Amino acid sequence: MASERAELAKLCSSRNWSKAIRILDKLLAKSCSIQDICNRAFCYSQLELHKHVVKDCDKAFQLDPNLLRAYILKGNALSALGRKEEALLIWEKGYEIAVEESTDLKQLLELEELLSSAKLSQQQCSITEDTSVDTPPCDTKVVISEDRVVDTKTVICEDPTTDSSSSDGPTSPTESMTKEANGGSSEEGETGEKKEVSLSINTNKKMVEFCKNPNSGETIKLDRKLFVTNYSSKTKSISLDLRLSRGIAQVNEGNYNQAISIFDQILRETPTYPEALIGRGTAYAFQRELDSAIADFTKAIQSNPSAAEAWKRRGQARAALGEFSEAIEDLSKALQYEPNSPDVLHERGIVNFKFKDYNSAVEDLTACVKRDKKNGSAHTYLGLSLAAVGEHQKAETEHLLAIKLDQNFLDSWAHLAQLYLDLANSEKALQYLDNVLVIDGRFAKAYHLRGLLYHGMGQHRTAIKDLSVALTIEGSNIECLYLRASCYHAIGEYKSAAKDYDAVLDLELDSVDKFVLQCLAFYQKEIALYTASKVNFEFSQFNIDDDIDPLFKEYWCKRLHPKYVCEKVYRQPPLRISLKGGRLNKQEFRFTKHQISLLQAADHIGKRIQYNCPGFLHNRRQYRMVGLAAIEIAQKVSKHWRVLRNAKKNGKPIKKKDKLGLASLNRGGSGCSTSGPSAGTTTYSSVEERGVSVHSLPWQDIYSLAVKWRQISEPCDPVVWVNKLSEEFNSGFGSHTPMLLGQAKVVRYYPNYQRTLDTAKTIILNTKYVTNAEDRLVDLSGKLDKIKSASSCFDLYNLVGENFWVSTTCESMAYEGKKLEGTRITTQMTDRIGFDFAIRTPCTPSRWEEYDEEMAFAWEALCVAYSGDLFASHDLNMLNIVKDAILRMTYYWYNFMPLSRGSAAVGYTVMLGLLLAANMEVTTSIPPGVQVDWEAILSPNPETFIEAVKQWMYPSIKINRSWKDHADVSMVFNTTGSVVAALSSHDN
Repeated sequence: MASERAELAKLCSSRNWSKAIRILDKLLAKSCSIQDICNRAFCYSQLELHKHVVKDCDKAFQLDPNLLRAYILKGNALSALGRKEEALLIWEKGYEIAVEESTDLKQLLELEELLSSAKLSQQQCSITEDTSVDTPPCDTKVVISEDRVVDTKTVICEDPTTDSSSSDGPTSPTESMTKEANGGSSEEGETGEKKEVSLSINTNKKMVEFCKNPNSGETIKLDRKLFVTNYSSKTKSISLDLRLSRGIAQVNEGNYNQAISIFDQILRETPTYPEALIGRGTAYAFQRELDSAIADFTKAIQSNPSAAEAWKRRGQARAALGEFSEAIEDLSKALQYEPNSPDVLHERGIVNFKFKDYNSAVEDLTACVKRDKKNGSAHTYLGLSLAAVGEHQKAETEHLLAIKLDQNFLDSWAHLAQLYLDLANSEKALQYLDNVLVIDGRFAKAYHLRGLLYHGMGQHRTAIKDLSVALTIEGSNIECLYLRASCYHAIGEYKSAAKDYDAVLDLELDSVDKFVLQCLAFYQKEIALYTASKVNFEFSQFNIDDDIDPLFKEYWCKRLHPKYVCEKVYRQPPLRISLKGGRLNKQEFRFTKHQISLLQAADHIGKRIQYNCPGFLHNRRQYRMVGLAAIEIAQKVSKHWRVLRNAKKNGKPIKKKDKLGLASLNRGGSGCSTSGPSAGTTTYSSVEERGVSVHSLPWQDIYSLAVKWRQISEPCDPVVWVNKLSEEFNSGFGSHTPMLLGQAKVVRYYPNYQRTLDTAKTIILNTKYVTNAEDRLVDLSGKLDKIKSASSCFDLYNLVGENFWVSTTCESMAYEGKKLEGTRITTQMTDRIGFDFAIRTPCTPSRWEEYDEEMAFAWEALCVAYSGDLFASHDLNMLNIVKDAILRMTYYWYNFMPLSRGSAAVGYTVMLGLLLAANMEVTTSIPPGVQVDWEAILSPNPETFIEAVKQWMYPSIKINRSWKDHADVSMVFNTTGSVVAALSSHDN
């Protein structure tokens, strides 16, 4: 320790501040001494690394809030950084302490002088903008130990080529890449040369030439020869520090090549000089030469392992390369040498967020903003992290704090809007996006987010306007191009859709996420071309499930690379051929009185499908789709029930009738998998004259009507029957609905987490085993007490020791005592920090057969119930058996989950249609927090599900026959083009 103190004194005497700092780093690593902290702050001030001065002074305040030396140094540093008001406040606070204690009269007088000078500066600035004020010099006494003082007063020259504001270390090469152009270094002269040197400083746009003597405060001209004579032994170290300062200034000014040249010269003379390596590495990082940057930071660490700055910057560079784990290790090492550093906490918090370690990000960024309340970036990243872990109210608070610090912080406005978009609060999302565009009408991200919001609300034309503006600003924005293509696709503007899909396919990509969009654009273009070819044909001929190749659909659902599909599947013909039979035109949007009446009724009925839960936007297009589908289902089912009842009344024989299918008009064409009759279609022309049974209208046909409406309403959702996929169906294609992804709580489904966890625990306690990823049973009979007390999926995973799943059961109605496999509750560790906790429903052929039987049995039971004595009943109590039968059928549908997606919407749509067919209308919305499909999935039998739903649904059901006054949906909107127009007209 004594030898290090002696070396420190020697280095300070020779003005070798960089090496002095390294000695102080070592001393502070062993013992945190307030004197050493102040000494390091002083050394940093000599190198004009003022941010480091501020950091060290803050550390000193933690040990002694009354330390006058720290108030002087910090005030000087803040003043040099241009933060004059903050400097004044610091000096005032220090002066108050000095007056109160009166222990160090010299420092009291120094603070008084600093305050007087600062206040005079303020007064002069208020009189004229051209007044320049000299920054008061630091007292240059360095305390080496308690009993030894080295006087280091000398004449220090300012750099004649830069302004007087001081240079801190190079700024962070992470996202913001903010630069502070505050140079500050000294010119060199040749040894022995006699010349007068004056220095130029640009203060408030006025050039002042001076060189200040810190002893007298007088401005003098300096004789270079005298300087060299007195300090010839110290020229080299001073020269290095001056060149280092100049290099740092070049980095901060964005002159990276010049900076690298300066650092190269220093490193040729001193190859292991850490500060020069850090400076050059930072310049490389700004030029995105990250490998070179990392190499320099690594050398700096090897030269000085306690150089926190080197660890921090290497962490930043590694984060920029996506090496998040290594970046976090480096930043954690930096925190060992600079505990609680707001800068390092900020950086590590950002990296943790990008690494999706949201809990650690929240911890780091919370600690950061406690120490640096004015860090807007830290506040907004904290908001993003809090939103990811489900703390939405706290997330809003952090974003608002960031905005309060800077009203023009566009990203924070956008993040706040995204928060409310995710929560499906469209009013607040629009409000904040409008605020962004008032600040900057050319902020492309805001237009993209607003377009996304309008798309989610079913306002596709309005979305197109915003997305088009965004694309005038950023023409190659793949997200905007893809979304605009899907909007054009949905409203029937297929030519524009195909053009945008092609543009997406032509883009050069730089991320996996964008590659997925490019893959989807291929599939979506094919679907758009297929739909275009059906525009002027009957909507019954729009049949994605039978007309599109199974392999194509499978790859589409799984978002796989289309190369294999291109080789194996026939492609749709070009647009000019697809539109040969006609195209959607304005005539389709001129509705008759009957059509308008039908659309109004559909809008009224369809809005009942809305989930009042976070994440589910109100979508008028989907309401209309649901209403039209429900009315069409009611019309067809009502007719079917009438035939059944008449057949029974007249004593006609009940027999099966072969289904009469209409041939697909895509016969033998590109993309077809069928060329004969279209499966699943039924005609009713002569049904009433023949014997009939429920088999003349299978349950699949009822649900297929709703599926078809769902497919056309939002064509970019791959909604298809799973059994119509390729041979992959045999291995069990499954749906996946996550509640927890890593550490992120999925907004829509996390509210079901606790109930699902409790269900999983109950299953384990009953069966005493789980099934692992290899489908082997894992015996847990010895751990049941711990299972009972488990409070999270993490706890369950630790008890099992590997990825696992348990299956819910579903009591059969067709076979007494039989239990079907319901859905699988799965727990998978995604990485060391999180889990995928989800429900998954595998659809294998054997499972399909079982549920097909259950659906057929439930449908037949419903038909028997309604076609019996309850037909035309006005008594809702008498109709309870029908309501129960409808809910029972809905229960099996939700547990079946036979679609690639969209099963929830289709199931509720059919339920509304079946109730209408029985002259019953649901007049209430789904209660807040209730998701009907989850009620079914987590109920072990249909009676439990019925009991849960009937409490809020049955009291709202009213007898309603007015729907019968409307024209037949399939006749009024008979072509595919008319259906597209009907769904799109509300957005005109």
